[in-house]
Amino acid sequence: MNTERMDLPALPRRLAAPEPGWTETTDVVVVGSGVAGLTAALHLRERGLHVTVVTKVNIDDGSTRWAQGGIAAVLDPLDTPEAHANDTEIAGVGLCDPRAVRVLVEEGPARVRELMRIGAAFDRHPDGSLMLTREGGHRADRIVHAGGDATGAEVQRALHEAVHRDPWIRLVEHALVLDLLRTANGRACGITLHVLGEGADDGVGAILARAVVLATGGMGQVYSSTTNPSVSTGDGVALALRAGATVTDVEFVQFHPTSFVTASITSVQRPLISEALRGEGAHLVDETGKRFMVGQHELAELAPRDVVAKGIHRVLRATGADHVYLDARHLGKDFLEHRFPTIVASTRSAGIDPATELIPVAPAAHYASGGVRTDLHGRTSIAGLYACGEVACTGVHGANRLASNSLLEGLVFAKRIADDIGREPPARADPAPVKAESWVIPASSRPDLQRAMTRGAGVLRSADSLAATAKELGRLGGERARPNNAAWESTNLLTVASTLVASAATRLETRGCHWREDYPTAADEWRGHLLDAIDARGRLVQTFEEKA
Repeated sequence: MNTERMDLPALPRRLAAPEPGWTETTDVVVVGSGVAGLTAALHLRERGLHVTVVTKVNIDDGSTRWAQGGIAAVLDPLDTPEAHANDTEIAGVGLCDPRAVRVLVEEGPARVRELMRIGAAFDRHPDGSLMLTREGGHRADRIVHAGGDATGAEVQRALHEAVHRDPWIRLVEHALVLDLLRTANGRACGITLHVLGEGADDGVGAILARAVVLATGGMGQVYSSTTNPSVSTGDGVALALRAGATVTDVEFVQFHPTSFVTASITSVQRPLISEALRGEGAHLVDETGKRFMVGQHELAELAPRDVVAKGIHRVLRATGADHVYLDARHLGKDFLEHRFPTIVASTRSAGIDPATELIPVAPAAHYASGGVRTDLHGRTSIAGLYACGEVACTGVHGANRLASNSLLEGLVFAKRIADDIGREPPARADPAPVKAESWVIPASSRPDLQRAMTRGAGVLRSADSLAATAKELGRLGGERARPNNAAWESTNLLTVASTLVASAATRLETRGCHWREDYPTAADEWRGHLLDAIDARGRLVQTFEEKA
């Protein structure tokens, strides 16, 4: 499939940047410091490998610490891996890889117990048993949580402390990864990066390594409303595409149904109102107080996220409002403050008391189900390049991620990557010279890109809306700027946005979190995966792979 029929821009094969002014060498470089990256680093150290972790701002500034709900794993004797797998595959609407799902649900409990052994403290009942809850799409209580609704923060704290205890893990903060370095035979052998205040005046350097692990997180900042932090600009997916790797399923972007909507929030990132609040009994209501999800799905408010987001979107479209409401008043002040302290503090700081008032909510971009394509060991289509966490497409999520499977996926596949690298670490090799067109677009393009993506490639899509978005991306891609951090991020956003729009335009059906207004039902002929790559001219090329 050729995407040239759309007005999408040609994309750079490298980011314009000064030549590296300094070089370091390590065994494995891990790009990203969330649950996937830090878990990979710790397991790699267990195998005696030296590890350098590169992170964009500070070690705790990624998406992991924002995760409120918890980690899904079979830790109740009455629950089974088969039941967890079934719920996962139902949410994935026919596109999950059953082998990857089996790996997740069978290996997940051991990884969660490892996390507890290194110091993560999950909420427990007075008798010491884990306090398990339920979220959307789950038919059993299998979500472990910490601090009520601060699971991500506790997981990040435990991993952060474990990493700092190991002197052979070097941490490079305030570093934006630029491009992949490859040997003459095409194997990954390091990265280029920009580190603020280090090395030459421009800060650009290189880290040479036997293997590269991408754990850069998501790309929610491609939209103008997201639960993702400002650092989530799709850097890993864009790097992989420029290097020639295959990405897949990028059209499947999950919109969390309940982000907090208030006039006091002016940033792109919106506070998340955890699905666990609905799991404990909160209801979605319209402006008249009617529970509109009742009758739309057997699980009502606890239906999979795409179903709930679409239900909310229908109400917003019918009423012209910019939000619906979450009603948690009946849960009581004491319960809310104990179980959801983060949410209560966030809403009260904005003037909304959930114990006595309705919480205004609306969908916001949340999680990318697609990403850099990997096998069951985290290997990408480029030898020596691995990916795990939200940047990767392992096959677990299919067309829609089941709630609280993301932290588990990071834990499980990070260990599998470490096992694969540790079995036979590749020999060191020098990078080959690169000859490819390189450029960046202005940092000022970012808001225009985000608005265009939200209008035409957000919750609701159509041929016309996607064509209009492609045209705007084509315009933005025609601009050029001098390289700097903000311009590199904008160019990464352009790359992932163009890929998303191309795939969304090609997939002529509604499935999971990909909702086409002009093709409102799922179609058997589209039960498969769109694979995207960039050719030598910077043009997106797609292939369709039917699901076995």
